[in-house]
Amino acid sequence: MQSRSHSAVEAVANYLIGYWLAVAIQVVLYPLYGVELDFKTQAEIAGYFTVVSIARSYCVRRFFNLATVRGWW
Repeated sequence: MQSRSHSAVEAVANYLIGYWLAVAIQVVLYPLYGVELDFKTQAEIAGYFTVVSIARSYCVRRFFNLATVRGWW
């Protein structure tokens, strides 16, 4: 069974990868759609989405861990 702290470390690693990937994708895609934002604003937007993603990832992982422990499948 994965500990809660291990789940949190994994979520943060996932956050760092996801954050920089989101920034890179925004830098490429936004101009293609006519959205002109400075890099700082794009980094902030990616940050908001990434924080939500961390919470989602952690909650899903804990749910599946609980389901496994309780024998739901």
